[in-house]
Amino acid sequence: MDETTLTRVRIVLVEPAGARNVGAVARVMKNMGLRQLVLVNPQCDRLSEEAVHMAVHALDVLEQAQVVATMPEALSGCTRAIATTARVRSIETNLENPRTALPWLIAEPVSSALIFGPEDRGLSNAELNYAQRFVRIATNPEYPSLNLAAAVGICCYELYSSVISELSSCQVELSDFNNLATFQSDNIETPTETAPLELLEGYYQQMEAVLLKMGYLYPHTATSRMEKFRRIFNRGNLSKEEVAMLRGIFSQMDWALQFLPESAIGDRKQ
Repeated sequence: MDETTLTRVRIVLVEPAGARNVGAVARVMKNMGLRQLVLVNPQCDRLSEEAVHMAVHALDVLEQAQVVATMPEALSGCTRAIATTARVRSIETNLENPRTALPWLIAEPVSSALIFGPEDRGLSNAELNYAQRFVRIATNPEYPSLNLAAAVGICCYELYSSVISELSSCQVELSDFNNLATFQSDNIETPTETAPLELLEGYYQQMEAVLLKMGYLYPHTATSRMEKFRRIFNRGNLSKEEVAMLRGIFSQMDWALQFLPESAIGDRKQ
């Protein structure tokens, strides 16, 4: 791991409304070695005078920022995603401390994302569905609301600190490297490639369609039930092969449903 590790992390801002905030985010990102800024349906101009003024010497981060319309576009190519939230949710959500959770984003050489919600409301449950883990920044309960740029700054600092700490702990003598060569290659396990988020999204869409078809899900409760399924599978950190296997199961279920009498399927939906 080195400082270039941070360039694989995307900072995703969902519907940011303040140009000054966007500029300040770009500045603190560059301070901490992060370069990928993604704006989902922004409500302000990232290249406005206010944004540029706040960015100071991070104009390049603003200019290179990717502007997209949806969360799936923002997370395309990512394997890991953490969302930030400050509110208690109706669905059970394990909220972690940034210092302990964020290093997971850079633990493997994959593209990852750290997601922040709009200034006025934070991330919705639907937007949280795209993340596998969730962090909450501990604040004074008398005034818990953090400015968007401040929240991004805290998280970027924790990521940067994690990399620096890892670099410091990995300073070993040349002899130690030589000793590593004595291990047999057959003792080294090939890491399993984690499924990218867009692959998981395709699986979730297929699952919902089949479960609706077979009557396990009902249209009026499908959204809340699927949120729970997403949390279960997101925690599993599924590989590409595992997602392919699960999709195969649902494909077979979908095929088998065509041979059931309509009355049998109808009974299940009642």
